[in-house]
Amino acid sequence: MRLRSLMSLFTLIFVLSACSSTPASTPSSSAPAPSAAADTSPIIMAWYPNESGSELGAARDALAAVVSEALKRPVQHQTTTDYIIAIEAMANNNAHLAFFGAEGYVQAHDKNPKVLPLVLPSGTDGTLNGAVYYSWLAVMRGQEGNYQENGAFKLDNIQGQRFSFVSNSSTSGFRVPSANILNYFSAQEKWKDLTSDDLIEGGADNFFSEVQFGGSHQGSAVNLISGKVDVAAFCDTCVENYVTLVEGTANTAGAVYRVNEKADEPFTQYAGAEFVIISATPVLNAPFVVNTTMLTEAEIQTLKDALTSDAVAQNTQIFAPKEVVEAGYKPLFRKTKDERFVLVEDAFFDPIRALR
Repeated sequence: MRLRSLMSLFTLIFVLSACSSTPASTPSSSAPAPSAAADTSPIIMAWYPNESGSELGAARDALAAVVSEALKRPVQHQTTTDYIIAIEAMANNNAHLAFFGAEGYVQAHDKNPKVLPLVLPSGTDGTLNGAVYYSWLAVMRGQEGNYQENGAFKLDNIQGQRFSFVSNSSTSGFRVPSANILNYFSAQEKWKDLTSDDLIEGGADNFFSEVQFGGSHQGSAVNLISGKVDVAAFCDTCVENYVTLVEGTANTAGAVYRVNEKADEPFTQYAGAEFVIISATPVLNAPFVVNTTMLTEAEIQTLKDALTSDAVAQNTQIFAPKEVVEAGYKPLFRKTKDERFVLVEDAFFDPIRALR
């Protein structure tokens, strides 16, 4: 993050009254100019519910350490239980930084244009190319045949089912799956006027018979596993610390995932449960965002330099390689090849705006 530039205070030269015969005195050119004290107040970093769990505490702290060292200021985590709390904190100047999905960033930016993207976790090649994760629609194992025709997965039979989204501020847990559903079903006369608002509430005459919101990707997955719904939307990265691929190809329809033994909350009582992906859609990676009214330009540049550094890219507590994960560490980001943080502009998220 960014070191706050010290502003020099210059001594004012007072001009004597014209009627005074005493010449004005000037300070010695060798005298040091007094400077304002550096801001040492805490940097507030807001987190979605998905990243607010205790199991990710060490990963949050690893990022906070980079921010604190860069800006020479302490960092306070603002963990949340609701997407809107985090978004409003940024939009209302109550948080300096946050980690948002693309939809959440767009919503925060709409509320406050001074909220801007800072950096983004890259694709495997260390660039914005392939900087994606996946939005899943999943069903419990044994039910996947209800969503297939001649061996191919289709969305037709999700209509009328009990469905779980994450939050209507979620990119991969609402915006992307709802857009996919609308695109697929709008070709049918019955659903030609279907809107995303129509997907939020269930009922006999609605698209879904029942709709629930998990509040987090983990919560939406648990809605499915616990039998509360028939189909659920959630993303791969938010549940990868809790589940293991046991059949098929990762992030493709037909892939089977199993809840790990000794999985952390909220999966503790569901070890061994298996679900099947019936749809997987690539989604733009989630950015770290900054409220540019709360930090100086120098601080923002310092943060960008620190986060995009080789040191951070090689920090195994931030980008965790396989051996670190297998040793029990729960990361926010995984290192498979050349992943790192890269700079990103607001226009990068225009495809998400286009889904509205």
